[in-house]
Amino acid sequence: MTGKIFVLIAFSVVLCSLSFAAGESSLLDEERIGDLRIGLSEKEVKKVVKCPLKLGPEEFWAADGAYHQEWRYATCGLTLGMVSEKKSGSKSVESITVVSPSRLSTKRGIRIGSSGQEVMNAYKSEWNEEESKHFGRFVAGSIFGGLMFDIRDGKVTGIFLGAAAE
Repeated sequence: MTGKIFVLIAFSVVLCSLSFAAGESSLLDEERIGDLRIGLSEKEVKKVVKCPLKLGPEEFWAADGAYHQEWRYATCGLTLGMVSEKKSGSKSVESITVVSPSRLSTKRGIRIGSSGQEVMNAYKSEWNEEESKHFGRFVAGSIFGGLMFDIRDGKVTGIFLGAAAE
């Protein structure tokens, strides 16, 4: 009997883990900030972002074998993490960060200045309470792939979509 209970518990843990991982993936796949999304090509980015661009250095990361570069649009309060397989290769969006003065909003209408309660109402079903407490920000999904909100004095001051950790 004890062996059967152990198997049932282990199976439940695996199912919960798979369900949580699928939730992270769908959040990354489905979420948008304005017209921006994870995986958007650099060509599409140039069509939708109409602010002055400052490029960061292109860096090789051994952890994933790819080249990473920050595209900063300071006057729009937007930074994109861009990635490519080859040095100077075609890039795509791997992360999106918005701060003031950005007016871009998430798919569920959260933007800089939204209240913490609005964030909770919009993303409660994806809220990762443990990671939120540990990292001091509202985490929807996971730090390994999700949507994160910096909230100060009850208002959203920053939004990040992507993987904040590997």
